[in-house]
Amino acid sequence: MGGDNAPRDVVEGVIQSVRERKSQVILVGDQFRVREAIQNSANGARLNAVSLHHASQIIAMEESPVTAVKIKKDSSIVVSIRLLKEQQVAAMVSAGNTGACMAAALMMLGRLEGVQRPAIAVPIPHAHGTAVVIDAGANVDCHPSHLLQFAVMGEVYTEQIHGIRRPRVGLLNVGEERGKGTKAVQEAYGLLRQANLNFIGNVEGRDIVNGRVDVIVCDGFVGNIVLKLAEGMAQALLDLLKDGYRRGGLSAKLGAKLSRPVFRGLKAHIDPAEYGGAPLLGVDGNCIVGHGTSSPLAINNAIALAERFIDLKVNSLIRARLHSLRLPRSGRA
Repeated sequence: MGGDNAPRDVVEGVIQSVRERKSQVILVGDQFRVREAIQNSANGARLNAVSLHHASQIIAMEESPVTAVKIKKDSSIVVSIRLLKEQQVAAMVSAGNTGACMAAALMMLGRLEGVQRPAIAVPIPHAHGTAVVIDAGANVDCHPSHLLQFAVMGEVYTEQIHGIRRPRVGLLNVGEERGKGTKAVQEAYGLLRQANLNFIGNVEGRDIVNGRVDVIVCDGFVGNIVLKLAEGMAQALLDLLKDGYRRGGLSAKLGAKLSRPVFRGLKAHIDPAEYGGAPLLGVDGNCIVGHGTSSPLAINNAIALAERFIDLKVNSLIRARLHSLRLPRSGRA
């Protein structure tokens, strides 16, 4: 029931998914509204692969995540996490309140062994591929050891999902010099240098999109701003191009028509829907969260990401990698 156009767009994304893949999907939400959306979207889809689990409540985007999870026990988010905990499903996907997804996952699933703080890993496309920003919003205040763990989780995720062997890990800062940034960031620099990572040092904002780094480590306050800025800039770029061609007269319109395949490729590369969603790394379960504006394509791709997350056993690899990581005595909470 999460997302700006739920349940319609969620259902349409699920219908696309079951046409393309073999997974069974359980839709969790208001049975009357979801059933109506299924009837309007089915069009001969593999409906035997889709089932419905009723949930009478919805957690709105503006609600306090922790309070809502505690009060709304029959919300679609809480029920979905419960199904995951009970192993009735292998993964959950939601385009609803991200904070509520994180809160429910922590309360009901707990953390992977050795994880201090779970984090959200979000892909940021650039000209040479994709970089992963972690954390993108789960943790505002971070201890240096949290940033170290984010780096390890981001490394595993990038290796497995994006196929980059020994990804380059950078610490987001206001300059490349070691002494830059807050005390926590300076201490994190030392921890990252000692760890068995392909750590390239401090990186700046421009490095996120120039292909210099594969995993960008930061706290959730900074990471969420980076994410929202990237999304806004991508849309602004497309709008400026459209406006320029529209105002440029006949020759510009002809150029736009000839360049259409290029622009389609550009839009596909920078469109968040192509990446589906972001994993909640560090929780003891497979959880993928999507944007509130998730389209059917985004939902379909989020389900595909969940399948890969399961098949590649990302959580098990994170657990093993963290088990071999030695942390300082302080900052374990």
